[in-house]
Amino acid sequence: MPVRRRSAALIAFSTLTLLGSTLSALPAHAAQDQVMLATTCSEAPRDLPVNQFTDHRELGVELDRIERAADGRVEVEQLGHSNRGRAIWSARVGTGRKAVLLTSEIHGNEKTGTDALLQLLDWVGTSESAKARRWRDELTIVAIPKMNPDGAELDRRGNDMTWQEVTARFPQLRGSQPAWNYYTRSLQGDDYAARPGFDINRDYHPDLDYVPRAQDFPGTSAQTGWYLSPETRAVRDVYRGLTAEFGEVDTYVDLHHQGACYVMPDEPDEFVTLSISGRFVDDPATTPGFEEYADRYDLDYSKRLNVAVNNALQAAAANRPAFGNVTLYPQDTNLPGTGLGSFALNGSGAVLFEVRGQTQTLGQQHRAMLTRSVYIGLDGMLSSIASGQVDRLDPADYDRIPPRGPNIGTSAEDAERGADPRRDVLEN
Repeated sequence: MPVRRRSAALIAFSTLTLLGSTLSALPAHAAQDQVMLATTCSEAPRDLPVNQFTDHRELGVELDRIERAADGRVEVEQLGHSNRGRAIWSARVGTGRKAVLLTSEIHGNEKTGTDALLQLLDWVGTSESAKARRWRDELTIVAIPKMNPDGAELDRRGNDMTWQEVTARFPQLRGSQPAWNYYTRSLQGDDYAARPGFDINRDYHPDLDYVPRAQDFPGTSAQTGWYLSPETRAVRDVYRGLTAEFGEVDTYVDLHHQGACYVMPDEPDEFVTLSISGRFVDDPATTPGFEEYADRYDLDYSKRLNVAVNNALQAAAANRPAFGNVTLYPQDTNLPGTGLGSFALNGSGAVLFEVRGQTQTLGQQHRAMLTRSVYIGLDGMLSSIASGQVDRLDPADYDRIPPRGPNIGTSAEDAERGADPRRDVLEN
């Protein structure tokens, strides 16, 4: 694991001297939520423990156990290898006519989705409940729980791949500028100078048969990616295979984290637990170069899927209020080089989960609650698809989900120079 910069501006997650009498009267989880809400916050990268999250070896062991326990209902497959030779696994469950693809940990410091997917696979593969049987009958769920294992083992955003390795794999790119998303500097507390890598969530292209061309480099965030990395090619191949099998991939979900210090827009004392979104690209019908995807693109369906996620979390908030701290991710996003953007252009309903706090800011803080929020949102969405209820939801309810409030966090550098902490942080 890389050594992170330590900061004097630490997150004050425990203010018991001020809240002790109040917290003692609350249930344990409610007390934890109150501590989470009534704090100062920092986005400064720190060296924090992450050992409770599922690492690559543990993932293989757990997938093997689930496959055995499910007695043939869950099929685990090795899709390929990461750039450093680690296995990339998928798990498939269900025989239904609607294909749903779920991916997690495309950024290696965004880990709650992996644990939520393992819990989901275990339940749907082993449960004899009517709900589980309906899912298995109506849906074919394919999960890729840790698609960037190299970045995950380094506990950093990017993968572990040099531009020289790219040009060795794609000789036609020799002499071209490196891709704009190639990291060779310090970023979020990680120094990529010794071990360069890519933000592989900018490596997708809506043309599933695209082959990298020198004239398309270095590119920009508003343009498509290239399928340079073995990790994104593995996901692309799964998506392409499901499209051939089912005619389309009904839904694609990508599980991410965002900054730790965003607050609710009307309740600045409460941190956002989860931001969601179904909009990742400009309307292809009016975007030069993307018109060919206009007939397949279905933003309303993506909105209804997100409404199902939000409805489930708001219902769960009756027992634990933090589950209700859901906002929309910024809606001015145009990222056709992301998996969500590329697959939405291919006709899939798309859902982004952005959980509070990457590992460099929260470590394992609130892990159980945040993982549970992902599980609840996925459960509500998948139940809605399996029952057909998603088609009866109103996409206008999506636009009523509150926007994300400001980021109130400070970094060590901000604190030293008195800078405005409300700045952008890397996410998605």
